[in-house]
Amino acid sequence: MTTEGEKTTTPADRPDHARRSAKRALVGRLSWGLADQAASSLSNFVVGIYVARSLGLTAFGVFSLAWVTYGVVLNVSRGLATDPLVVRFSGVPDASWRGAVARSSGTALGVGVAIGAACLVAGLALGGRLGPAFACLGVMLPGLLLQDAWRFAFFAAGTGQKAFVNDLVWGVALVPAMVAAAHVDTVAAFVLAWGASAAVAAAYGCFQSGIRPRLTGARGWLREQRDLGYRYLVENVSLSGASQLRAYGLGAIVGVGAVGAVRGAELLLGPFLAVLMGLSLVTVPEAARVLRQAPHRLGTFCLVLGGGQAGAALLWGAALKLMPERLGELVLGGVWDSATQLIVPVTLSVTGAGLGTGAAAGLRALGAARRSLRCQLFASACYVGGGLGGAALAGTVGSAWGVATATVGSSAVWWLQLRSALREHHQNTIPEVRTS
Repeated sequence: MTTEGEKTTTPADRPDHARRSAKRALVGRLSWGLADQAASSLSNFVVGIYVARSLGLTAFGVFSLAWVTYGVVLNVSRGLATDPLVVRFSGVPDASWRGAVARSSGTALGVGVAIGAACLVAGLALGGRLGPAFACLGVMLPGLLLQDAWRFAFFAAGTGQKAFVNDLVWGVALVPAMVAAAHVDTVAAFVLAWGASAAVAAAYGCFQSGIRPRLTGARGWLREQRDLGYRYLVENVSLSGASQLRAYGLGAIVGVGAVGAVRGAELLLGPFLAVLMGLSLVTVPEAARVLRQAPHRLGTFCLVLGGGQAGAALLWGAALKLMPERLGELVLGGVWDSATQLIVPVTLSVTGAGLGTGAAAGLRALGAARRSLRCQLFASACYVGGGLGGAALAGTVGSAWGVATATVGSSAVWWLQLRSALREHHQNTIPEVRTS
Protein backbone atom coordinates (compact mmCIF):
# COMPACT_ATOMS: atom_id res chain seq x y z
CA MET A 1 0.00 0.00 0.00
CA THR A 2 1.06 3.58 -0.59
CA THR A 3 0.41 6.60 1.57
CA GLU A 4 -1.57 9.57 0.33
CA GLY A 5 0.42 11.80 -2.00
CA GLU A 6 2.90 9.11 -3.00
CA LYS A 7 3.31 8.50 -6.71
CA THR A 8 3.62 4.99 -8.01
CA THR A 9 5.20 3.93 -11.28
CA THR A 10 3.18 1.51 -13.32
CA PRO A 11 4.69 -0.90 -15.83
CA ALA A 12 3.12 1.16 -18.61
CA ASP A 13 5.07 4.23 -17.43
CA ARG A 14 8.43 2.54 -17.54
CA PRO A 15 8.73 2.13 -21.33
CA ASP A 16 7.88 5.83 -21.81
CA HIS A 17 10.47 6.82 -19.24
CA ALA A 18 13.04 4.59 -20.90
CA ARG A 19 12.28 6.08 -24.30
CA ARG A 20 12.60 9.61 -22.95
CA SER A 21 15.91 8.74 -21.31
CA ALA A 22 17.16 7.16 -24.53
CA LYS A 23 16.15 10.25 -26.52
CA ARG A 24 17.92 12.54 -24.07
CA ALA A 25 21.05 10.41 -24.31
CA LEU A 26 20.87 10.45 -28.11
CA VAL A 27 20.44 14.23 -28.19
CA GLY A 28 23.38 14.59 -25.84
CA ARG A 29 25.67 12.46 -27.99
CA LEU A 30 24.58 14.23 -31.18
CA SER A 31 25.12 17.60 -29.50
CA TRP A 32 28.68 16.70 -28.56
CA GLY A 33 29.26 15.50 -32.11
CA LEU A 34 28.09 18.84 -33.48
CA ALA A 35 30.06 20.79 -30.90
CA ASP A 36 33.23 18.82 -31.61
CA GLN A 37 32.95 19.21 -35.35
CA ALA A 38 32.12 22.89 -34.92
CA ALA A 39 35.42 23.32 -33.08
CA SER A 40 37.32 21.25 -35.66
CA SER A 41 35.75 22.79 -38.74
CA LEU A 42 35.96 26.32 -37.37
CA SER A 43 39.71 25.92 -36.97
CA ASN A 44 39.97 24.43 -40.48
CA PHE A 45 37.81 27.25 -41.83
CA VAL A 46 39.99 29.89 -40.18
CA VAL A 47 43.14 28.20 -41.49
CA GLY A 48 41.73 28.15 -45.03
CA ILE A 49 40.65 31.79 -44.89
CA TYR A 50 43.93 32.88 -43.35
CA VAL A 51 46.02 31.06 -45.94
CA ALA A 52 43.82 32.26 -48.83
CA ARG A 53 44.19 35.88 -47.77
CA SER A 54 47.90 35.53 -47.01
CA LEU A 55 49.12 33.66 -50.09
CA GLY A 56 46.76 34.50 -52.96
CA LEU A 57 44.94 32.28 -55.44
CA THR A 58 47.82 30.26 -56.94
CA ALA A 59 49.65 29.53 -53.67
CA PHE A 60 46.33 28.73 -52.04
CA GLY A 61 45.81 26.19 -54.82
CA VAL A 62 49.10 24.52 -53.85
CA PHE A 63 48.02 24.45 -50.20
CA SER A 64 44.69 22.96 -51.28
CA LEU A 65 46.47 20.13 -53.11
CA ALA A 66 48.35 19.29 -49.92
CA TRP A 67 45.06 19.46 -48.01
CA VAL A 68 43.34 17.10 -50.45
CA THR A 69 46.25 14.67 -50.19
CA TYR A 70 45.91 14.71 -46.42
CA GLY A 71 42.23 13.85 -46.91
CA VAL A 72 43.19 10.73 -48.86
CA VAL A 73 45.63 9.56 -46.18
CA LEU A 74 43.11 10.36 -43.44
CA ASN A 75 40.58 8.08 -45.11
CA VAL A 76 43.16 5.30 -45.35
CA SER A 77 43.66 5.57 -41.61
CA ARG A 78 39.92 5.67 -40.89
CA GLY A 79 39.19 2.68 -43.10
CA LEU A 80 41.82 0.50 -41.44
CA ALA A 81 41.74 1.82 -37.88
CA THR A 82 38.76 3.84 -36.69
CA ASP A 83 35.82 2.78 -38.89
CA PRO A 84 35.96 -0.84 -37.65
CA LEU A 85 36.37 0.54 -34.13
CA VAL A 86 33.12 2.53 -34.16
CA VAL A 87 31.19 -0.31 -35.81
CA ARG A 88 32.29 -3.04 -33.40
CA PHE A 89 33.34 -1.27 -30.19
CA SER A 90 30.65 1.39 -29.65
CA GLY A 91 28.98 0.99 -26.27
CA VAL A 92 31.06 -2.04 -25.24
CA PRO A 93 32.58 -2.61 -21.75
CA ASP A 94 35.48 -0.31 -20.88
CA ALA A 95 38.14 -3.03 -20.84
CA SER A 96 37.19 -4.17 -24.32
CA TRP A 97 37.13 -0.57 -25.58
CA ARG A 98 40.55 0.27 -24.12
CA GLY A 99 42.22 -2.74 -25.69
CA ALA A 100 40.67 -1.99 -29.07
CA VAL A 101 41.61 1.70 -28.90
CA ALA A 102 45.24 0.92 -28.09
CA ARG A 103 45.52 -1.21 -31.21
CA SER A 104 43.37 1.05 -33.38
CA SER A 105 45.30 4.20 -32.50
CA GLY A 106 48.56 2.31 -33.02
CA THR A 107 47.32 1.39 -36.50
CA ALA A 108 46.52 5.04 -37.25
CA LEU A 109 49.96 6.10 -36.05
CA GLY A 110 51.61 3.40 -38.16
CA VAL A 111 49.72 4.55 -41.27
CA GLY A 112 50.94 8.10 -40.60
CA VAL A 113 54.55 7.01 -40.27
CA ALA A 114 54.52 4.84 -43.41
CA ILE A 115 52.69 7.20 -45.75
CA GLY A 116 54.37 10.23 -44.19
CA ALA A 117 57.76 8.83 -45.14
CA ALA A 118 56.55 8.33 -48.73
CA CYS A 119 55.24 11.92 -48.87
CA LEU A 120 58.53 13.24 -47.54
CA VAL A 121 60.53 11.41 -50.19
CA ALA A 122 58.11 12.50 -52.94
CA GLY A 123 58.22 16.10 -51.78
CA LEU A 124 62.00 16.21 -51.79
CA ALA A 125 62.02 14.75 -55.29
CA LEU A 126 59.37 17.13 -56.67
CA GLY A 127 60.90 20.45 -55.70
CA GLY A 128 59.32 23.63 -57.03
CA ARG A 129 56.22 24.94 -55.27
CA LEU A 130 54.62 21.59 -54.52
CA GLY A 131 57.69 19.79 -53.17
CA PRO A 132 58.24 21.64 -49.86
CA ALA A 133 54.51 21.52 -49.06
CA PHE A 134 54.36 17.75 -49.54
CA ALA A 135 57.60 17.17 -47.63
CA CYS A 136 56.24 19.09 -44.64
CA LEU A 137 52.94 17.22 -44.89
CA GLY A 138 54.84 13.94 -44.68
CA VAL A 139 56.54 15.02 -41.46
CA MET A 140 53.23 16.05 -39.89
CA LEU A 141 51.06 13.08 -40.90
CA PRO A 142 51.64 10.86 -37.82
CA GLY A 143 50.38 13.56 -35.45
CA LEU A 144 47.47 14.48 -37.70
CA LEU A 145 46.22 10.90 -37.97
CA LEU A 146 46.65 10.11 -34.28
CA GLN A 147 44.63 13.20 -33.32
CA ASP A 148 41.80 12.06 -35.58
CA ALA A 149 41.93 8.55 -34.11
CA TRP A 150 41.33 9.90 -30.60
CA ARG A 151 38.18 11.68 -31.75
CA PHE A 152 36.61 8.48 -33.08
CA ALA A 153 37.71 6.53 -30.03
CA PHE A 154 35.96 8.97 -27.69
CA PHE A 155 32.76 8.91 -29.72
CA ALA A 156 32.77 5.12 -29.77
CA ALA A 157 32.84 5.26 -25.96
CA GLY A 158 30.01 7.82 -25.89
CA THR A 159 32.31 10.51 -24.41
CA GLY A 160 32.13 13.08 -27.18
CA GLN A 161 32.98 15.86 -24.73
CA LYS A 162 36.56 14.58 -24.65
CA ALA A 163 36.79 14.82 -28.44
CA PHE A 164 35.45 18.37 -28.19
CA VAL A 165 38.11 19.34 -25.65
CA ASN A 166 40.81 17.73 -27.79
CA ASP A 167 39.79 19.77 -30.82
CA LEU A 168 39.73 22.90 -28.68
CA VAL A 169 43.33 22.19 -27.71
CA TRP A 170 44.20 21.93 -31.41
CA GLY A 171 42.43 25.22 -32.13
CA VAL A 172 44.24 27.03 -29.32
CA ALA A 173 47.61 25.67 -30.47
CA LEU A 174 46.84 26.81 -34.03
CA VAL A 175 46.81 30.50 -33.09
CA PRO A 176 50.52 31.01 -32.29
CA ALA A 177 51.49 28.50 -34.96
CA MET A 178 49.65 30.42 -37.70
CA VAL A 179 51.06 33.74 -36.52
CA ALA A 180 54.56 32.30 -36.74
CA ALA A 181 53.87 30.88 -40.21
CA ALA A 182 52.63 34.26 -41.44
CA HIS A 183 56.06 35.73 -40.77
CA VAL A 184 57.62 33.14 -43.09
CA ASP A 185 54.73 33.49 -45.60
CA THR A 186 55.20 30.22 -47.52
CA VAL A 187 52.90 27.27 -48.13
CA ALA A 188 55.33 24.92 -46.37
CA ALA A 189 55.31 27.08 -43.24
CA PHE A 190 51.53 26.99 -43.03
CA VAL A 191 51.49 23.20 -43.49
CA LEU A 192 54.02 22.82 -40.67
CA ALA A 193 52.04 25.12 -38.38
CA TRP A 194 48.81 23.25 -39.04
CA GLY A 195 50.39 19.83 -38.47
CA ALA A 196 52.43 20.80 -35.39
CA SER A 197 49.34 22.09 -33.60
CA ALA A 198 47.57 18.79 -34.38
CA ALA A 199 50.51 16.92 -32.84
CA VAL A 200 49.99 18.88 -29.61
CA ALA A 201 46.35 17.75 -29.51
CA ALA A 202 47.38 14.16 -30.34
CA ALA A 203 49.74 14.11 -27.35
CA TYR A 204 46.98 15.51 -25.16
CA GLY A 205 44.68 12.71 -26.35
CA CYS A 206 47.03 10.17 -24.77
CA PHE A 207 46.65 12.02 -21.47
CA GLN A 208 42.84 12.21 -21.80
CA SER A 209 42.37 8.52 -22.52
CA GLY A 210 45.17 7.15 -20.40
CA ILE A 211 45.99 4.90 -23.36
CA ARG A 212 49.24 4.67 -25.28
CA PRO A 213 48.98 3.71 -28.96
CA ARG A 214 50.37 0.24 -29.55
CA LEU A 215 52.24 0.17 -32.84
CA THR A 216 52.98 -3.49 -32.24
CA GLY A 217 49.25 -4.19 -32.06
CA ALA A 218 48.60 -2.82 -35.55
CA ARG A 219 49.22 -6.14 -37.30
CA GLY A 220 46.83 -7.99 -35.01
CA TRP A 221 44.20 -5.28 -35.42
CA LEU A 222 44.40 -5.45 -39.21
CA ARG A 223 44.10 -9.24 -39.11
CA GLU A 224 41.09 -9.20 -36.75
CA GLN A 225 39.23 -6.49 -38.66
CA ARG A 226 40.15 -7.54 -42.19
CA ASP A 227 36.56 -8.40 -43.14
CA LEU A 228 35.56 -4.74 -42.59
CA GLY A 229 38.83 -2.84 -42.62
CA TYR A 230 40.01 -3.58 -46.15
CA ARG A 231 36.58 -2.93 -47.66
CA TYR A 232 36.30 0.34 -45.74
CA LEU A 233 39.82 1.19 -46.87
CA VAL A 234 38.89 0.81 -50.53
CA GLU A 235 35.62 2.63 -49.94
CA ASN A 236 37.23 5.57 -48.16
CA VAL A 237 40.16 5.87 -50.52
CA SER A 238 37.88 5.79 -53.54
CA LEU A 239 36.02 8.75 -52.02
CA SER A 240 39.01 10.91 -51.14
CA GLY A 241 41.03 9.60 -54.10
CA ALA A 242 38.29 10.76 -56.43
CA SER A 243 38.49 14.21 -54.85
CA GLN A 244 42.26 14.22 -55.30
CA LEU A 245 42.06 13.07 -58.93
CA ARG A 246 39.49 15.74 -59.66
CA ALA A 247 41.70 18.40 -58.03
CA TYR A 248 44.83 17.33 -59.91
CA GLY A 249 42.92 16.95 -63.16
CA LEU A 250 41.25 20.33 -62.75
CA GLY A 251 44.64 21.91 -62.11
CA ALA A 252 46.04 20.28 -65.25
CA ILE A 253 43.07 21.17 -67.48
CA VAL A 254 42.20 24.65 -66.23
CA GLY A 255 45.06 25.69 -63.92
CA VAL A 256 46.03 25.59 -60.24
CA GLY A 257 43.95 28.71 -59.66
CA ALA A 258 40.82 26.69 -60.45
CA VAL A 259 41.63 24.36 -57.54
CA GLY A 260 41.81 27.39 -55.27
CA ALA A 261 38.44 28.64 -56.58
CA VAL A 262 36.76 25.30 -55.81
CA ARG A 263 38.33 25.22 -52.36
CA GLY A 264 37.14 28.79 -51.78
CA ALA A 265 33.55 27.84 -52.62
CA GLU A 266 33.81 24.87 -50.26
CA LEU A 267 35.05 27.19 -47.51
CA LEU A 268 31.90 29.29 -47.92
CA LEU A 269 29.95 26.14 -47.10
CA GLY A 270 32.29 25.48 -44.20
CA PRO A 271 29.80 26.10 -41.33
CA PHE A 272 27.29 23.70 -42.85
CA LEU A 273 29.99 21.13 -43.64
CA ALA A 274 30.90 21.36 -39.96
CA VAL A 275 27.39 20.19 -39.11
CA LEU A 276 27.54 17.44 -41.74
CA MET A 277 30.89 16.13 -40.54
CA GLY A 278 29.93 16.51 -36.89
CA LEU A 279 26.92 14.30 -37.39
CA SER A 280 29.06 11.79 -39.29
CA LEU A 281 31.13 11.24 -36.14
CA VAL A 282 28.13 9.89 -34.27
CA THR A 283 25.71 8.65 -36.92
CA VAL A 284 27.29 5.23 -37.36
CA PRO A 285 27.50 4.50 -33.61
CA GLU A 286 23.92 5.76 -33.21
CA ALA A 287 22.67 3.75 -36.17
CA ALA A 288 24.34 0.69 -34.64
CA ARG A 289 22.50 1.36 -31.36
CA VAL A 290 19.18 1.76 -33.21
CA LEU A 291 19.82 -1.54 -34.99
CA ARG A 292 20.40 -3.35 -31.68
CA GLN A 293 17.49 -1.77 -29.82
CA ALA A 294 14.80 -1.23 -32.50
CA PRO A 295 15.84 -2.66 -35.90
CA HIS A 296 12.54 -1.67 -37.53
CA ARG A 297 13.36 2.00 -36.93
CA LEU A 298 16.73 2.03 -38.69
CA GLY A 299 15.30 3.03 -42.09
CA THR A 300 13.35 5.93 -40.58
CA PHE A 301 16.41 7.04 -38.62
CA CYS A 302 18.50 7.14 -41.80
CA LEU A 303 15.78 8.94 -43.77
CA VAL A 304 15.40 11.67 -41.16
CA LEU A 305 19.17 12.01 -40.95
CA GLY A 306 19.75 12.28 -44.70
CA GLY A 307 16.70 14.42 -45.44
CA GLY A 308 17.54 16.85 -42.64
CA GLN A 309 21.09 17.31 -43.88
CA ALA A 310 19.97 17.83 -47.49
CA GLY A 311 17.40 20.44 -46.48
CA ALA A 312 19.91 22.29 -44.31
CA ALA A 313 22.41 22.37 -47.19
CA LEU A 314 19.87 24.00 -49.50
CA LEU A 315 19.03 26.63 -46.90
CA TRP A 316 22.69 27.44 -46.34
CA GLY A 317 23.34 27.74 -50.08
CA ALA A 318 20.39 30.12 -50.43
CA ALA A 319 21.84 32.25 -47.64
CA LEU A 320 25.20 32.37 -49.41
CA LYS A 321 23.58 33.68 -52.59
CA LEU A 322 22.24 36.60 -50.56
CA MET A 323 25.63 37.38 -49.03
CA PRO A 324 26.78 40.98 -49.73
CA GLU A 325 29.74 41.16 -52.09
CA ARG A 326 31.76 43.24 -49.63
CA LEU A 327 31.39 40.58 -46.97
CA GLY A 328 32.50 37.88 -49.41
CA GLU A 329 35.59 39.86 -50.37
CA LEU A 330 36.35 40.40 -46.70
CA VAL A 331 36.21 36.66 -46.07
CA LEU A 332 38.05 35.29 -49.13
CA GLY A 333 39.92 38.29 -50.51
CA GLY A 334 41.00 37.76 -54.11
CA VAL A 335 39.51 34.24 -54.17
CA TRP A 336 35.93 35.57 -53.80
CA ASP A 337 35.28 36.51 -57.45
CA SER A 338 36.11 33.01 -58.67
CA ALA A 339 34.45 31.17 -55.78
CA THR A 340 31.10 32.98 -55.95
CA GLN A 341 30.38 31.55 -59.41
CA LEU A 342 30.42 28.04 -57.94
CA ILE A 343 28.04 28.48 -54.99
CA VAL A 344 24.96 26.92 -56.64
CA PRO A 345 26.58 23.74 -58.01
CA VAL A 346 28.69 23.22 -54.88
CA THR A 347 25.54 23.60 -52.75
CA LEU A 348 23.74 20.97 -54.82
CA SER A 349 26.73 18.69 -54.51
CA VAL A 350 26.71 18.98 -50.72
CA THR A 351 22.93 18.45 -50.73
CA GLY A 352 23.36 15.15 -52.58
CA ALA A 353 26.16 14.13 -50.23
CA GLY A 354 24.04 14.92 -47.17
CA LEU A 355 21.18 12.84 -48.49
CA GLY A 356 23.48 9.93 -49.26
CA THR A 357 25.20 9.91 -45.86
CA GLY A 358 21.92 8.90 -44.22
CA ALA A 359 21.88 5.70 -46.25
CA ALA A 360 25.62 5.21 -45.78
CA ALA A 361 25.23 5.28 -41.99
CA GLY A 362 22.60 2.56 -42.23
CA LEU A 363 24.78 0.33 -44.40
CA ARG A 364 27.71 0.75 -42.00
CA ALA A 365 25.55 -0.12 -39.01
CA LEU A 366 24.31 -3.25 -40.80
CA GLY A 367 27.89 -4.25 -41.56
CA ALA A 368 26.96 -4.41 -45.25
CA ALA A 369 30.50 -3.60 -46.33
CA ARG A 370 30.11 -5.11 -49.79
CA ARG A 371 27.07 -3.01 -50.58
CA SER A 372 28.60 0.20 -49.27
CA LEU A 373 31.79 -0.51 -51.20
CA ARG A 374 29.87 -0.93 -54.45
CA CYS A 375 28.01 2.32 -53.80
CA GLN A 376 31.18 4.24 -53.06
CA LEU A 377 33.05 2.93 -56.09
CA PHE A 378 30.14 3.92 -58.31
CA ALA A 379 29.88 7.36 -56.68
CA SER A 380 33.63 7.96 -56.97
CA ALA A 381 33.70 7.03 -60.66
CA CYS A 382 30.81 9.41 -61.33
CA TYR A 383 32.52 12.14 -59.30
CA VAL A 384 35.77 11.95 -61.26
CA GLY A 385 34.00 11.59 -64.60
CA GLY A 386 31.64 14.47 -63.93
CA GLY A 387 34.34 16.72 -62.51
CA LEU A 388 36.91 16.21 -65.25
CA GLY A 389 34.39 15.93 -68.07
CA GLY A 390 32.79 19.17 -66.97
CA ALA A 391 36.20 20.84 -66.73
CA ALA A 392 37.05 19.82 -70.28
CA LEU A 393 33.72 21.16 -71.56
CA ALA A 394 33.23 24.34 -69.52
CA GLY A 395 36.20 24.98 -67.25
CA THR A 396 35.86 25.44 -63.50
CA VAL A 397 32.11 26.07 -63.55
CA GLY A 398 31.53 23.01 -65.74
CA SER A 399 33.54 20.87 -63.34
CA ALA A 400 31.41 22.05 -60.40
CA TRP A 401 28.16 21.24 -62.24
CA GLY A 402 29.50 17.85 -63.29
CA VAL A 403 30.29 16.98 -59.66
CA ALA A 404 26.86 18.19 -58.51
CA THR A 405 25.09 15.99 -61.05
CA ALA A 406 27.21 12.98 -60.11
CA THR A 407 26.67 13.42 -56.37
CA VAL A 408 22.90 13.81 -56.55
CA GLY A 409 22.62 10.79 -58.84
CA SER A 410 24.85 8.66 -56.61
CA SER A 411 22.72 9.34 -53.53
CA ALA A 412 19.87 7.43 -55.20
CA VAL A 413 22.14 4.39 -55.50
CA TRP A 414 22.99 4.56 -51.79
CA TRP A 415 19.31 4.49 -50.87
CA LEU A 416 18.50 1.60 -53.20
CA GLN A 417 21.29 -0.43 -51.60
CA LEU A 418 20.11 0.42 -48.09
CA ARG A 419 16.57 -0.70 -48.93
CA SER A 420 17.88 -4.04 -50.18
CA ALA A 421 20.13 -4.46 -47.14
CA LEU A 422 17.24 -3.74 -44.75
CA ARG A 423 15.08 -6.29 -46.54
CA GLU A 424 17.83 -8.92 -46.23
CA HIS A 425 18.34 -8.14 -42.56
CA HIS A 426 14.62 -8.43 -41.87
CA GLN A 427 14.40 -11.78 -43.65
CA ASN A 428 17.44 -13.13 -41.78
CA THR A 429 16.03 -12.17 -38.39
CA ILE A 430 12.54 -13.64 -38.87
CA PRO A 431 12.47 -16.88 -36.86
CA GLU A 432 11.60 -19.99 -38.74
CA VAL A 433 8.08 -21.29 -38.12
CA ARG A 434 8.15 -24.97 -37.23
CA THR A 435 5.27 -27.15 -38.29
CA SER A 436 4.31 -30.21 -36.33
